[in-house]
Amino acid sequence: MGESSSLNNLGNTFLKTHQLAEAETELRASIAIHETLRSELVNNEHKASIFETQIYAYRLLQKVLVAQTRFDEALEISEKSRTRAFVELLRQTLLTNDVPANDETNQLSIPKIQQIARDRNSTIVEYSIVNPKIYIWVIQPNGHITHRAANLEPLNQQNQTLKQIILKARVSIGTHETDDEGNKIQLESQYNRDETGRFPLLELLHQILIEPIIDLLPTDANSPIIFVPHYDLFLVPFAALQDSHNRYLIEDHTILTSPSIQVLEITRQHQNRVRGLRQAALIVGDPTIAPKFNENPYKLRQIPRAKEAAEAIAATLGTEAISGENATKVAILDTMLNTRIVHLSAHGLLDDFQGSGIPGAIILAPSGDTDDGALNAAEILQLKLDSELVVLSACSTGGGKITGDGVIGLSRCFILAGVPSIIVSLWNMGAISAKLLMTEFYQNLALAENRAAALRCAMLTTKARFPSPIAWAAFTLIGETETLPLSTEKSDLRRLVMSLPDEATPEEIVAAFSKLLKISEPQFVKQLSAIEVGSTDNINIIAQTIKDWCETRPQIEENLENEIYQMGAGGTDSDAPEEIRREFCETLKENQIRLGLPLSSAPPAPPTNNPETPS
Repeated sequence: MGESSSLNNLGNTFLKTHQLAEAETELRASIAIHETLRSELVNNEHKASIFETQIYAYRLLQKVLVAQTRFDEALEISEKSRTRAFVELLRQTLLTNDVPANDETNQLSIPKIQQIARDRNSTIVEYSIVNPKIYIWVIQPNGHITHRAANLEPLNQQNQTLKQIILKARVSIGTHETDDEGNKIQLESQYNRDETGRFPLLELLHQILIEPIIDLLPTDANSPIIFVPHYDLFLVPFAALQDSHNRYLIEDHTILTSPSIQVLEITRQHQNRVRGLRQAALIVGDPTIAPKFNENPYKLRQIPRAKEAAEAIAATLGTEAISGENATKVAILDTMLNTRIVHLSAHGLLDDFQGSGIPGAIILAPSGDTDDGALNAAEILQLKLDSELVVLSACSTGGGKITGDGVIGLSRCFILAGVPSIIVSLWNMGAISAKLLMTEFYQNLALAENRAAALRCAMLTTKARFPSPIAWAAFTLIGETETLPLSTEKSDLRRLVMSLPDEATPEEIVAAFSKLLKISEPQFVKQLSAIEVGSTDNINIIAQTIKDWCETRPQIEENLENEIYQMGAGGTDSDAPEEIRREFCETLKENQIRLGLPLSSAPPAPPTNNPETPS
């Protein structure tokens, strides 16, 4: 390790003094030692963790090669610097007849990369964060490779890291995010959605990640783009990125993701093995929650709309949904082993319950005093599945520990268990919009659309009913995208229109309305801002006013209900009632002034001196 570190430092010195040939020699020698050190490890978690100490040589070598305009070779190093332990595990578990995992023939060469793009008839976009730039390679369906770069220096000058910008972009559309210390991320006012419908940070991310390659992307909206993110870019909601005309990326492109190009190669081979092996579908909705998950720090609760979503999807697929106390971990695992499609509409957590180093769990129903129902990522890793598609319609199932080996979490575990295609969520999504989106997704599959196109069309349909990106942009498809022939029944989507949940508290109703005022489309905000509240109204009266006002406005009512369920997904603390009232009144007044509407008579509540009240 000391020798490889010294070679890395020597290579960096040569790079800084523009001795590129010498730098390349030392960095390749450093990497060769890295490869030997990793190959001697037995534990795959150790292989992934040691790589985090070795990543610098790969980044420096990419800089050296790019400086010499050897862009294709730099792409090979970019691929070599990611998902190494993941790929070895995939080869061991899925490709039993393959050559040994550490054989040099397994390294992804440029001809292999070009062939993958041709076979998939897709545009592949690979990112590599090499500060102060992001290197971008675009591999087009004809195999042509182009290298571009995005400059991160403007972010550095603003004392903003790329991760901070990405998380604040997510906060701007209504998600709850925390920093590395667990503190809630606050959004500066200049990053709020403006009166034209523009999200400044979604547009900034579009400028950084998309505009440098915009001329290389397909003009046909049905032609897939496979994004291969890197480190913090796994947090980016690519579907919701906005251009300067306020168009979202999903409006013009069909999108899916992969942790690396090499993972694409292996999932395609495995998809060919499992195609048509199974026909049944497993649909799970709103399992009973063990009492421990109702308490701090989880604070999960039942979501009846998730059960309704599962029943609607099951009816669409001609099967029965499993829900409530019947959706135990034992029952679900037993059924999962023999199904083609697995759809889980349940709570998800990012905890590492078993200390396995793999965060993530799906909360199913308990089956006894010693069983809390949590299906942990480590348990999923032990499964041998022949499913062609798994959909995790739960909270933040696309999250996990982000490393050079990809996102270590639920999605990775399902792929390693033998699933070539998985749909996960980037944040907590409202149960009603998720119900609409997923019902549409399966009906689109039945029309012989490929999986990525089916998801795109479902997102656009949901966007028409629930305009804010938080309600439709959470899901991302990882892996295979080929068609998945289904026989489905058409659902009556009018059943989606429902009244506000009886169990919703006044605080939840007012907070949800306040958030809609901040994140909705301009025309929607104008409707919302027409509400009137009295100067002496407390939070209970305001909540009742909102409920009464919504009864004659069904689209607003269902968006409000969806937001209530999104906010109540669990794991977050509520603000004090007076704080919620104050924020609502301030946001309402700001919008009324900006839109030239009559002002409501309710002034902001006076500030409190209670030190326990969040600010």
